[in-house]
This record gives sequence, structure tokens and C-alpha cells, in this order.
Amino acid sequence: MLQVSCFKLYELSLSLSLSLSLDKKEPKVQDIFQAYYDARKHKRRSAGALLFEMNYETELFKLLGELTSGQYRIGPSACFISFRPVKREIFAAGFRDRIVHHFIYNHVNPVLERVFINDSYSCRVGKGTSYGIRRLDHFIRSCSRNYSRDCYVLKLDISGYFMSMDRSLLFEKIEKVVRRYHTDIAVDADWLLALIRQVIFHDPVKNCRMRGKREDWTGLPKSKSLFYAAANRGLPIGNLTSQLFGNVYLNDFDHFIKCKLKCRYYGRYVDDIVIVHRDKDFLKTLVPIIRAYLRDELSLELHSRKIYLQHSSKGVPFLGTFIKPHRIYIGNRTKGSCYKSVRLWNEFLARETGKPTKKDMERFLSCMNSYLGYMKSYRTYTLRRKILMDWLAHGWRDSIHIVEDFATISRR
Repeated sequence: MLQVSCFKLYELSLSLSLSLSLDKKEPKVQDIFQAYYDARKHKRRSAGALLFEMNYETELFKLLGELTSGQYRIGPSACFISFRPVKREIFAAGFRDRIVHHFIYNHVNPVLERVFINDSYSCRVGKGTSYGIRRLDHFIRSCSRNYSRDCYVLKLDISGYFMSMDRSLLFEKIEKVVRRYHTDIAVDADWLLALIRQVIFHDPVKNCRMRGKREDWTGLPKSKSLFYAAANRGLPIGNLTSQLFGNVYLNDFDHFIKCKLKCRYYGRYVDDIVIVHRDKDFLKTLVPIIRAYLRDELSLELHSRKIYLQHSSKGVPFLGTFIKPHRIYIGNRTKGSCYKSVRLWNEFLARETGKPTKKDMERFLSCMNSYLGYMKSYRTYTLRRKILMDWLAHGWRDSIHIVEDFATISRR
């Protein structure tokens, strides 16, 4: 890795405006470095991260200078299709732009957290899918008094959520919160909002780099592609800011459900909505009310084929799991994905003439332990045992150590 001399760093720092060190509302050097460290986490081996790291100090000061002077412009994104867990169109920003996304997140997320409800689970520290699953299980147990009385679960989904968001309305919602809490934000509110505006209204379709084959897009609904999104609509799936802003866009809806409709047992992960109530008819009346609110206030549509209303004893699929009375199983999609990975690793081993290399072993262990770590939180002992003792090829089992509860594996 190339290093920059202290004198060179000093010269670069002097080239920034004097207000950088005098005005506490200007972006700080440590802020851009922290954003860089956050952006490269789990991505350090990617080509973009490695290229940037070769001269990262110079590049960070250059980026900070562009941000401070207002000369920063967003670069092209890479567009491709992701097939797991479902088929999605992804726009991956360049590494330099991902640093800016983390910079925005680090400054605006603390004030956004003040207006979010507790039961919005996506892209939030201490929450996520596992927390959402535990909360829904708690909702059902609490509403049904531990399955001793009737209780119903309503699940809803928004059609083409990320591709349907109104960018102008989204920016208005963010601006309202930022201006309300501007004294608690470490940088100037107008400057930060200008940067957020550039990110929101940037059209990643223009000048994007296409990866994969044209046939990859075959079968992808137009409602799930930015190439077919209406003017001033849609955010790219794959950016940190899109995940965060997705919470902002539905935040007023969250409060409408909790406060206006008085739904105590309500939770949301991105566009997956779940409501638990004792009265089945009450839940039925909510569907047209929610549909009208989403259409009139947010220009969104409920997915007509993804409305689920069922008695809690029947079980409910949620975030890759299936919640049944007194137990939680992982979903069939996750099981299928795990089986496919094991099959691919077995085929890889069959092609190798000797023992797996250290690098291959690390990749194998990382892949398998990620599945096992996820599974061990749920009723999966028998499944974990089957994966390691039946599905895995003998060559792999001879090279690993398996803990007693089949929750993790390590190299012998």
C-alpha cells in the first residue's frame, strides 16, 4: 500500500478552506476517514476498495475538498441482476460514492432515529431481521396470551416499493426532520441537505456500467426495474442511503398505523408489513384503509397477491422464517439456498485433485458458518445435523471439526 508523507498531507490539508478547522459546522477530516472505514468494512477485498486504498489518504482529502466546495459529483454505478434470495436489479455505486453514502448516514441517522418507531426493523443498529422475527413472535404470544385465545395475523406487501418512491416527497420528509434537529447535526444543515438532494435525485440509469448478460433481465417485472420507473420516481437497490431513506418514506405511515388506527401489534421491515389483532374482521377493514393511505399520501400500491390473513395457530412466514406456536423454523427458501451451497461446495471438492487450499477452506468455513449461525437461533438442530452429517461430502467432514450442537465448524 502506498503511503503519503506527513508533509504532503499537511499541504493537502492547507488546500482546504480555512473554515474547515474554524467552523464546527463544516465537515471534519475525521468524519470522512470514519466514513471510509465504514464503507470498506466487509468490502476490503473488492476491486474498488483495493484501488482506492492504494492512495486512500490523498483520495480522502481530495473527496473532502470536493464535498466542502460543492464540486462533488456522483460517479457511474454498476448495474446487474442478483438472483438470491430473489431476483432483483441492483445498482452498485462506486467505492468513492459509497464513502459519501456512509458520510451522510453517520450524520443524518442519529436524528432520524428520533422519529422512527421502535418496530421499524430495516437498516437500524440493534434491530434487523432477527429482531423483527422476535418481535412478531412476541406480538402473537402477547395478543393470544401465549396461544390461549384467538389471534390473527395480517401481512401486507407494497408493489415495487423502491421503484415507486416519489423523490420529491422523500426529500421533503428528510428536510423536515433535518431542519427540526439542525442544532444536533455536526455539519451545516443546508450543506447536508444539498448533498442529500444530489444523492436522491441522481439518476443511476444514466452512464451506468452493465454487468452480466442481457438475458439476466428476462422475467424481471417492469415494476422492479429503474429502467422503467416513472419520471422522478425510484431509488437504486444496493445503496446504504436507499435503505435508510426507505425507512423515512414510510415513517409517517408507521405513525398512522400506530396512532390513528391504534394498532398496538404492528411491525415493518422495509415494505413487509405485519399487524396482529384478536379481531379478524378488524384486520379486514384495515386493508382498504391502508391501501387508500398508501395511494393518496405516498403514491404507492399494495401488492394485491400478497395479502395474507390467517389464524396465528396456522403459522406465519416472515423474514425467511416460519413462526408456529411455541417454535420458529427457517423458511424453505433458506433451506433450499443452503442445500444449493452445499451441493456447489461438494462439486468443487470433487473437481479438486488434492486437499482444499487454505483460501478455499476459509471460504467454505465462512459460507457454512453463516448458514449455521443463522439457523441456530431457531428450531433447526435436526436440520443442522443433517447438513453436516448427511449433505456434506466425506472430504469436507474429514477436514473440519464439528461442535456438539452442530452450530459451528472449524478447520482441523
